[in-house]
Amino acid sequence: MPSRTAVVASAAGLHARPATLFVEAARNQPVKVTIAHGDRPAVDAASILAVLSLGVGQGDAVTLQAEGEGADEALATLAAILETDADNPS
Repeated sequence: MPSRTAVVASAAGLHARPATLFVEAARNQPVKVTIAHGDRPAVDAASILAVLSLGVGQGDAVTLQAEGEGADEALATLAAILETDADNPS
């Protein structure tokens, strides 16, 4: 199963606006994507409640996983979102 690690850039971490942008993008992917933080079990990246429950802060590394046709592209897209400061995208 392809996976990718990303470091969260948004000052708010994965809360409020950054989490919403990430979850909406995850919902638009052709494959199911999971996200994990630390030693917590992976959760559905398309679930806002699940993503918020991870408590991801700025500078935290998360692991994304997906399987199926388009998985690598989905992971690249979602990692790019996480690695961009949603409050200051410059």
